[in-house]
Amino acid sequence: MLHATESEPKAVKPPIVAETTHEARINGKKVEYTVLAGDTHLHNKQGEPIASIFSTAYFRDDVRDKQSRPIIFVFNGGPGSSSVWLHMGVFGPKHVVIPSDAERVGAPPYVVESNSESLLDIADLVFMDPVGTGYSKVLGESEPDAFWGVKEDAEILSEFIRVFITRHQRWNSPKYLAGESYGTTRAGAMVRELQEGWGSIDLSGVFLISSILDFQAGDFTPGNDLPFITFLPTYAATAWYHDALPNKAQFTDLPSFIDTVREFAVNEYAQVLLKGQWASDVERNNAIEKLHQFTGLSKQYIEQSNMRIDEFLFMKELLRDQGKVVGRLDSRYLGEDASIVSNRFEADPSAYAIDGAYTAAIQSYMASELGVLREERYNILSGDVFSGWNWLYGSSPRSQGFLNVAPFLAKAQRQNKDFRIFVANGYYDLATPFFATEYSMSRDEMDPARITMKYYEAGHMMYIHHPSLTALAEDMREFLTAQDD
Repeated sequence: MLHATESEPKAVKPPIVAETTHEARINGKKVEYTVLAGDTHLHNKQGEPIASIFSTAYFRDDVRDKQSRPIIFVFNGGPGSSSVWLHMGVFGPKHVVIPSDAERVGAPPYVVESNSESLLDIADLVFMDPVGTGYSKVLGESEPDAFWGVKEDAEILSEFIRVFITRHQRWNSPKYLAGESYGTTRAGAMVRELQEGWGSIDLSGVFLISSILDFQAGDFTPGNDLPFITFLPTYAATAWYHDALPNKAQFTDLPSFIDTVREFAVNEYAQVLLKGQWASDVERNNAIEKLHQFTGLSKQYIEQSNMRIDEFLFMKELLRDQGKVVGRLDSRYLGEDASIVSNRFEADPSAYAIDGAYTAAIQSYMASELGVLREERYNILSGDVFSGWNWLYGSSPRSQGFLNVAPFLAKAQRQNKDFRIFVANGYYDLATPFFATEYSMSRDEMDPARITMKYYEAGHMMYIHHPSLTALAEDMREFLTAQDD
């Protein structure tokens, strides 16, 4: 006789959804809204449950015409991150308030307050946690690797959107995706899943926050010189912020300084890297001198690095003489390592500076206000998901080439005349540098008339910088309302 575990399928508990009502003052107006926070079970073609997606959906109550009201599906990246950052940072009606100027938050209590910058007054919001993040998980006989991959992830989250808009009768509403970091890669893959082929779900656009679309422009690998070019303007911005430039006074402001660095990067610097040993001593020495002027790194270090300095070397070297390392997600942040002479930091100071606040905020907020009180772990950022990720998408394996989803967005523009793209860039973002995004979005097949590029004097999560939060919210609001023009 077989044991029960060998003969019976894994038991699947019914989905749990909490419904609560609230009101807030957003964009100067009183907004009453309903929140649905809980599980959506998705099934295979045989009707068997395969995955449970946890989402938090916000609906404004006094909306009579749902067909004209936009709905935004929001997620973060990783891969392996929950939606906590965009949820409690910029889009949601509540947000956690942390110091604006790159200070560590310390221990709780943290301030969680109404977010007057939320877009809930003009759009409904759905925050999605991919499988293995938040409370989302596999069901039944499914295995995680069925969902942990570029295409697999895009497919299951696109299926969630199909089920959601069917259940809530939103097929005819303007629909947007909003992603941050790898979430922008996810958005590109989901655009392809949703819009291409018969029975498509056409979108009005995407919000790309701290983008990584073409990994060739962002991955430092032997033989690939492109990232040394695309990261350079962020190195320069970081050195500017920390007063590490040898002659900062000769530049009037950050944007004009960055323009100068861009010009050097795509011309003199790119040519020297391309020429390699064919470059003359004069060309090499001129490039080294300008790299010193633009990054603050010593000429000896630049020369000994063969003019090729990756992000981790830069973060450790810039302020080494002060015993400081700069952050990766936000290079305004500073940290201290046990070893000054190592070539890589112990941990990202811009990550451990804010992680505790966001983790506590989402747990406290869900339990106290949304009726979601679960003893299981809410996975903020899962290393298991990241390490188990399948980067193969069609014929473009990241391990052999470079994943690039920008062409999917270009195709979406060609096939959908209303498809628009909003791009938010942080000057101090060393994870997804803004010049790499500019490179990805400047390819010939893209339609620049339907691309909005914005810049903020902050990092990867630019919304933790209070002035940038206000500017970002205003920019996204203007982009969203432009659909009616």
